[in-house]
Order: sequence, then C-alpha cells, then structure tokens
Amino acid sequence: MRIGVDGRSLAGAGRGVAQYLTGMLGALDADVRVLVPPGAAVPAGVEAVPMRAPSRLVHGAAALCGRPRLDRMLGAVDLVWLPAPAPVAVGDAPYALTLHDLSFLERPGDFTPYERVWHRLARIRRLARRAARVIAVSEATAAAARARLGVEAVIVPAGPGDPGPLDVTPRDGRYFLFVGAREPRKGIDVLLAAHEGLEEELVLVGDGHARVSREEKAALYAGAIAVVLPSWGEGYGYTPLEAYAHGTPAIVSDLPALRETAGDGALYVPPGDAGALREAMRALAADGALRARLVAGGAAALRDRTWEAAATALREALEAAAR
Repeated sequence: MRIGVDGRSLAGAGRGVAQYLTGMLGALDADVRVLVPPGAAVPAGVEAVPMRAPSRLVHGAAALCGRPRLDRMLGAVDLVWLPAPAPVAVGDAPYALTLHDLSFLERPGDFTPYERVWHRLARIRRLARRAARVIAVSEATAAAARARLGVEAVIVPAGPGDPGPLDVTPRDGRYFLFVGAREPRKGIDVLLAAHEGLEEELVLVGDGHARVSREEKAALYAGAIAVVLPSWGEGYGYTPLEAYAHGTPAIVSDLPALRETAGDGALYVPPGDAGALREAMRALAADGALRARLVAGGAAALRDRTWEAAATALREALEAAAR
C-alpha cells in the first residue's frame, strides 16, 4: 500500500501538527509519499514530492475550484492521509483524516478573521463525513467529533512531542515555564494574572514569545520548577510530556484531553481560575515531596507514549481506510 500525505503542516516547525506529522513520518513503517511545501523537509527515508507554489495558494485554489487535486500531485497512491483538516481537493483516492481538536468550532473567536475564513474553506464537516476513516488523537477529540461533526473516530494517541530528551545543562534559577504559541485559547492572560506576587520567574517561549532552539528548550524544561499549561481548550497536550522527559512536572487546566495525556504527573486547576493556578504554583515551588511524587507520575505517563507505538496504530487505521 502506498500512502500519499498532505505535508503542508511541515512548514510550521515547532507547532503541534508539525510535531505530530514529523513524529509519525519518522516512525511509520510504510511506503509513503509526502507533498512538501517550499522550504520544508521530511524525516530521513521518506519520499518527498516538492510543491512548486506556496501551500496556501495551491490548496486554497483547490478548495475553491477543485484543482489541483492532491492525489494527482502525489502520483499513484492507494490512500491519501490528511494529518489535519484544511482546504484541499483530495481527488478520487480514499482518504483518512486526523483531528487534533475542534477549537475552531468550539471557540471561533480565538482565531483571526483570516483563520476563520480558512476554516470555512476547509468545509470540515463535509471533509470528515466523506473520509474513509477519521482518526482522533484522544478520546476527548473523538467525543467532540461525534458531537460536533456527527462522525465516529478511531482513537490513535499521538506520541511524546519532541523525539526525546537531550543531554543538556538545566537552566539556572527558579522559574515556571510556558511553552506554546501566543493564542487566546492558551490562557496566557490567566497565567500572567496567576504569576503576580510570586517570587519565582515566569519564562514564556514559543510563537509570539521568545524563540528558542531545541537545545535551549530542553535546558528550560530540565531546569523549571514546572511547566504550566493554563489552556481553555486542548485536544492532546505535548508540553507536559516533553517536560516529563526532562524530569519536570506540570500544572495544567483540568480538561479531559489533558487528563488523558498528562496523567499523574500534573496538578490540575479549573480553566480560567487564576487564583487556583497561583496556589498550585506556590504549592509546587514550596513542597519538594509533592514535586517528587509528580515527577514519578510523569515518568509513568510517558512510559507508553512513543512515536513507534503511535505509528503502528496509525498504520493499522490507514490500512483499514484503504480497504
């Protein structure tokens, strides 16, 4: 079976979907061809089909006019895999669609006018309902797909985020760490309010914040008191898992998807509750025994989260879709 992949998300290095696709492609034991936008790269051993024009232009035209078709750009494939919903003209080949979350339906006000138009062009309900298989990265996302889109999804949990811990020197100091994009749904305003009055530093990295290398990010994870993820919505949650890989616990919003992913390595606070978040940060900064217990819980939560296991389950779902 030859699988054709929409690789446009590879242009957004560091973002969640790019991490997901890179991790899956690196571990997927299959015959794969990936349509790659200009300037993006694929893992070693994966066949790349370069695009000759910007991704948004090509797929925007395809969504409006039905051309160019993804299956023809990829060549002869048995199945097309869409790692995330976006405007596209798939063509005649069967396709599978991965859903990470449905925040664009649940919290549309968090997105820019351009992004809202882009989501409408994707015709996500139709895209999901016509798919040979819909794949969800968590039970929470599968439940949202059932409620919002009227489709049943196969649950294939993603992997642990970055490929693995690096041997780095932890950053000095006492600080809490936020890793993520500066987006309304990430709850940055709640985090800033919670941090007021605390002695410990707050370090923010990611799109819209300080940009760091993979090595710098690993050093920040390794030295932090905890990583903090005060989101209003999440479909999976790589940040806690990446922190666990460096022996660091997490404080996260009490959301179903984060309960699934973060497990016993995190303290949970109600979304939007700056007071509860502040108290959790204070407790973790002061209580070494609590932190040690969470570190152990994080190691347990991370144990079965590998890209190899995720890719094996994905291949089974794609093979079923092709049949």
